[in-house]
Amino acid sequence: MNTETFSKTRVGKIFIKLLAKAMESKFRYKFYPPSKILNGTSDLAGLTVLEIGCGTGFFTIPIAKLVGDNGSLTSIDILQESVDFVSKKIEAAKLNNVNVFKRNVLKTDFNSGTFDIVILFGVVPAPMVPLDQILSEINRVLKPKGVLSIWPSIPGYENLFKNTDHFL
Repeated sequence: MNTETFSKTRVGKIFIKLLAKAMESKFRYKFYPPSKILNGTSDLAGLTVLEIGCGTGFFTIPIAKLVGDNGSLTSIDILQESVDFVSKKIEAAKLNNVNVFKRNVLKTDFNSGTFDIVILFGVVPAPMVPLDQILSEINRVLKPKGVLSIWPSIPGYENLFKNTDHFL
């Protein structure tokens, strides 16, 4: 069963609500401040950025602020609930440089070579999403010499991205 199908089940709906509460908890913001985690990314000012798996928008607002008025942020998630939640946050923050879409990371439908940087924070490992297919799609939508920035939800997982067929 894929993520989208699971999210429509009774158990899935409960799980998503609980996960959203955890993702927006004061504990998470205190011990994993998004601004501190984003310090590891390159300078985002004026860039065209894709955020994969925006969830509750934990990183979305801070990324949008780093991108600034001369750049743009596109945030995607496979769950409509996430897209709706993040869209409300964007509207409340009065940000004009962000677009949020319901998309599948395996086939985003964005043009090839669209983004300067792709941010994949807290998404991998995801047991229902094949990493090789994610990387293939990311490689496709990145501009030549574009950057993939990863912050895995499990420490040490980033080693799986080194020396892949998709990135150097």
